[in-house]
Amino acid sequence: MRDPFQNPFPSDSARQAIWEMLVSRDIDAFLAADWSMVEGDFVEEGFIGIDGRKEVNPDKWRLAFPSLAAYREEWLRQARDFAGQSFAEDPRTAIFTTTTLEDIEIEGETALVRKKFDGGITKADGTRDVLQWQTLYYCRRHQGRWKISGFTGYLPNPMG
Repeated sequence: MRDPFQNPFPSDSARQAIWEMLVSRDIDAFLAADWSMVEGDFVEEGFIGIDGRKEVNPDKWRLAFPSLAAYREEWLRQARDFAGQSFAEDPRTAIFTTTTLEDIEIEGETALVRKKFDGGITKADGTRDVLQWQTLYYCRRHQGRWKISGFTGYLPNPMG
């Protein structure tokens, strides 16, 4: 059984850095609703984010984030909403447990990263929020380190 807090790339510095950025740092920043923890992880120029709307059909996907500023506003909205909720379990453990990032394809200075969510979190009232989607991140080495240049996210998991 995998340890959800353990970086699965201990001997691969590129993949290790990408995992830390997209799993550990992203989750901690989201839980703190603190964009400043991740703002340096993005390439602002040319950033693009596609919202797959949990739809298999790409005709239904939308250019929801034509800029990093647009994505930042939605990220902050979601993080603040989440922070205002009460849970019956530790949210950090629940999110790490539902998150899998083990497939990173690197070609030169560019990477395609597959991050999947499969699980949920129990709220204080006993209801369960299902966390079940996946995101394809486009990363590249920029200013000496790996950064996110865009994504196609909120895709069904599994697809079709």
